[in-house]
Amino acid sequence: MQSAFQTDLYQLTMAQARFLLGGTEPRASFTLNFRRLPFGGGFAVCAGLERALDFLDEWHVTEAEIAYLRTCKARDGSPLFAEAFLEHLGKLRFTCDVDAVAEGAVVFGNEPLLRITGPLTLCQMVETPLLNIINFSTLIATKAARCVLAAEGDEVLEFGLRRSQGPDGGLMASRSAYVGGVDATSNVKAGMLFGIPVAGTHAHSWIMSFDSELEAFRAYVETSTNNAVLLVDTYDTLEGVRNAITVGREMEDRGQRLFGIRIDSGDLAWLSIQARAMLDEAGLDYVKIVASNSLDEYTVRSLKDEGARVDIWGVGTSMVTGGDQSALDGVYKMNAIEDAAGNWSPRMKISDQIAKATLPGILGVRRFYDEAGLMNGDMIYSALSAAYHDGGNAVLKQSSASPAELRAVTPPVMLSALEDNAVMVDPADATRSKSFKKRTPYEELLVPVMREGKIIGEVPTLTDARARLAADLAKLDDSHKRFLRPHRYPVGIEQSLADERVALMRQLKGEG
Repeated sequence: MQSAFQTDLYQLTMAQARFLLGGTEPRASFTLNFRRLPFGGGFAVCAGLERALDFLDEWHVTEAEIAYLRTCKARDGSPLFAEAFLEHLGKLRFTCDVDAVAEGAVVFGNEPLLRITGPLTLCQMVETPLLNIINFSTLIATKAARCVLAAEGDEVLEFGLRRSQGPDGGLMASRSAYVGGVDATSNVKAGMLFGIPVAGTHAHSWIMSFDSELEAFRAYVETSTNNAVLLVDTYDTLEGVRNAITVGREMEDRGQRLFGIRIDSGDLAWLSIQARAMLDEAGLDYVKIVASNSLDEYTVRSLKDEGARVDIWGVGTSMVTGGDQSALDGVYKMNAIEDAAGNWSPRMKISDQIAKATLPGILGVRRFYDEAGLMNGDMIYSALSAAYHDGGNAVLKQSSASPAELRAVTPPVMLSALEDNAVMVDPADATRSKSFKKRTPYEELLVPVMREGKIIGEVPTLTDARARLAADLAKLDDSHKRFLRPHRYPVGIEQSLADERVALMRQLKGEG
């Protein structure tokens, strides 16, 4: 389990500074999002929510961690932390409200995935661990979804533990890949902890430990009759296929069936075509062909285009590390703060480039659907903006949610109808806009998952997350699912929020 202490030092020094200042601590609203879609793709898959909720539910600083902080020194050699603050820190528990996008949902750049609202210090102290969980999980789930799309209905296995980013990274990668749609993992610990189906074959060393490949195959199927996949490329792949055919026929004579063969090197397209022909000619048309060896979505797609006869794809390193993209550029920013009188004020970080300026307010996201039920645009809005102004109360003071509301993460999506026309503008180009007419169906993406630090309703399961992803992909136009130059999905800022962002930016720059 992730520790509250797995954070950056400045979270603790800011917490101490706030404590030592005294007075009433303000409440604030933060959101977590990422800026750019990974892998140059047209969508991402939100993942990590269950792990994040487990972390927040158990958040506290232990006595051992407090003892360590007592040893930390400032640059002049004095104690870095005051004893009064350490005593206070040991008593803190997470008491914020959390609203989140459903795990498994298709998401896009710049829209909030989480909204954290509560005491400022607590909101700040969970920044790093939440980014750590959501960034990695979302990256891997997205990569897995792309590999599954490339396989076009073939079975996809995650084989990446040995090259994942350490033991915990391996577990999170296996879980996230399952959210992304893979059928099974080779990671036994992930199977035990998360209920993910496990799958595997045998190593080249098994073959090499016998005097001949045929002897090794016979020994393996003798003890693994109901799960036998023979690795055929230790020496000569096609000779390995011939030996597998010999063993497969011997199994048939005993009333058994060989499940499959695996090719882990060489020209996978040509070898799989040759292997399929040999197996079929031998009457073993039911034997599956498993392919592995540095696969990713592009290689899988290319091999299928070449006519590869592969039934099951084993994807490893690329899937569990993100391949050519090692991290998601997720950020966590404050958007609003409450004064002593209970009034909320927007906050934003400004930039010379308006596209990089953060959004002010208490943020939400609405996903609109067209008449065919396809996703038609996501609009970011603020409960503090002119179009939605209610002091933030409707958004921030939802004290509970029924299990049915919380589990709107599974199909069918619970939709509302737009009460009035709405306009959203492109965050990078105010001249580009998109309108939605009255009664257009929409889904509120951020739903309540914690209130005052307590989980409400039922936490969606991995099965729910996979179902949500399948439903969302079915509602996403194919143009957004292309690997090369996908069509850009419309994500915009509600018009009054966009206007208020510009006005606040001018104010902060002293332009009037």
